[in-house]
Amino acid sequence: MAAIAVALLIASLLAYPAYQLIHPWQPEWRLDKIASRLFDLVLLGFIILVLQRLRLKGREAWGWQTQAGLGARQYLVGAALGILTMSCVSVSMVLLGARSLDSSLDAAMLLTALQAGLGSGLVVGLVEETLFRGLILGAATRDSRSAWPGLIAVSILFASLHFLANVKIAHEDVTPWSGWLLLTSTFADFMHPERLIDAFLALFGVGLLTGLARITTGNVLFAAGLHGGWVLVMRTTIGITQLPKDAANAWLLSNHDGYTGWLVTFFILLFLAAAKLASRPLRALLRIT
Repeated sequence: MAAIAVALLIASLLAYPAYQLIHPWQPEWRLDKIASRLFDLVLLGFIILVLQRLRLKGREAWGWQTQAGLGARQYLVGAALGILTMSCVSVSMVLLGARSLDSSLDAAMLLTALQAGLGSGLVVGLVEETLFRGLILGAATRDSRSAWPGLIAVSILFASLHFLANVKIAHEDVTPWSGWLLLTSTFADFMHPERLIDAFLALFGVGLLTGLARITTGNVLFAAGLHGGWVLVMRTTIGITQLPKDAANAWLLSNHDGYTGWLVTFFILLFLAAAKLASRPLRALLRIT
């Protein structure tokens, strides 16, 4: 917890200098996005120190203990399932009118959205699963008779940290104090849980499902592929659709990111039930003995 608190502070302090360096060659990256990625990197460094203190070493501590061929297979299966399942969510959003296709959608816009989604999916899936389901979940469940307390705690942590930099600051409004604004707004939002509960439950469900995937397979690669596929579809969908004004089903999506929310939570519950029902063929597909 101390590592997380210090990482939050460092990411907030470095957000503005990093923005000044990155903005000239990546002008579309907002300050809050840069702060979130800084937090992931700084926290990863602190987690490595914590692992050393706990004497956790090697690929097993990172959740990467598997043969290369099997790991690649599990990652690709996870990515395929992630793309398939989250595509169902995105299609439902459009059919229900919660999001609508951008009127200016063309091949170039679609390609740009796919590229952004693919890049985010690769990075977010591998980094977040290694951090949360590999390092943190592995440490939390190492000496436990049951994995459930650690799994629930890490899923709560995973969901909570997604509200870092919840304030979107326009490029023209960025100042040297913007990093501090991001930090203080994060804690202010938790004083009003009704604003966050829909997105929080969706993200908690994501953490729970990927955590179960990590425990079942014994490594993070299937979970990383699954998570990456979800992010790819989510980012692509956001890139080619819009939020209609005064849409009747707008309540299905959160104000947090315009995607996670009650609809995603409902589908995550379906995915959990489907994983339970299809456990045997899924284990065979992943070659889990």
